[in-house]
Amino acid sequence: MDTIQSDNYPIYFNNSIDELVSFVKKGAYSKFFILTDENTGVHCLPIVKSKLDELGDYDLIEINAGEESKDIDFCIGVWKMLIDFGADRKSLMINLGGGVVTDLGGFAASTYKRGIDFVHVPTTLLSQVDASVGGKTGIDIDSIKNIIGTFTQPKAVFIEYNFLKTLPPRQILSGLAEMLKHGLIADAAYWNELKSSDLKKPTVQLVYRSVEIKNVITIEDPKEKGIRKALNFGHTIGHAVETNSLINDKDPLSHGEAIAIGMICESYLAYKKTGLSAEELSEITHVFSDLYPRYTIAESSFDNLFAIMQKDKKNQDNKINCTLLTKIGQCNIDNICTEAELRESLMYYINL
Repeated sequence: MDTIQSDNYPIYFNNSIDELVSFVKKGAYSKFFILTDENTGVHCLPIVKSKLDELGDYDLIEINAGEESKDIDFCIGVWKMLIDFGADRKSLMINLGGGVVTDLGGFAASTYKRGIDFVHVPTTLLSQVDASVGGKTGIDIDSIKNIIGTFTQPKAVFIEYNFLKTLPPRQILSGLAEMLKHGLIADAAYWNELKSSDLKKPTVQLVYRSVEIKNVITIEDPKEKGIRKALNFGHTIGHAVETNSLINDKDPLSHGEAIAIGMICESYLAYKKTGLSAEELSEITHVFSDLYPRYTIAESSFDNLFAIMQKDKKNQDNKINCTLLTKIGQCNIDNICTEAELRESLMYYINL
């Protein structure tokens, strides 16, 4: 597979770790750092270290795994480590991990000394097809996801498909939700191909196609003024469900599990508001219901879910804004949804 060229940076699929070593050599950086978490440190870091050790000394910065680490306190910790290690403006940050590492690492790097170079080496399916591509960085505040962040492009992305072999099935399913979303919003043929594939082990070709779709959208609209909002399908309701689960559940939903719920609910809204057919609503509902475990949403949580949605960064004029499908493979951005409509969509999921 060819290297994908994004707006200002390459996305490598072939010999990606060797390409990383070559990139660091050519960059003539004064120092470089690897940001990771304890899970990636066990499963993926040794592979990267075996290649990077030939480049000489570098420093490791490790954070705790999980969304709870994507906050300002951990970000301050990363900044302080960079200061302690003597990072200057000619330094490089290598973000080796899942979406939390790439989001937090990108934000920390883009703001440290008004910005140092960073690259992503995504190690989860979710980060490979979503978080590492497109130049969004961010942290959470008060459980509001990605409310603080920048649009800053990495200098390169290095996708190592073999890292996916280290993931438990639940993490594969989490990333799969974003792949299915790409088909729903932009490519009906890809959606159909995914449906007929062994989704417990998505092929490198399917991962590649997903990255292609996201890359095309983000090149056209790098700062989310228009078509990039298509990527928010399922996320208005999904982020609220995810945040509520993080706060209240002992075993919180993964991002993909929550977004799958959001896509079912927002497909119902599309059926009611933007012309999605009953047949396609049924198809989408069955695909996600077959793949993802049933999650109990209590009607008593609706007020809290709506309050979370009201803080969503995608809102316009204090009105809740959703991307909705018109049919499988096509979508319509900027649909204002009322509280009553959002509650009705949640009831659709509850009553399945």
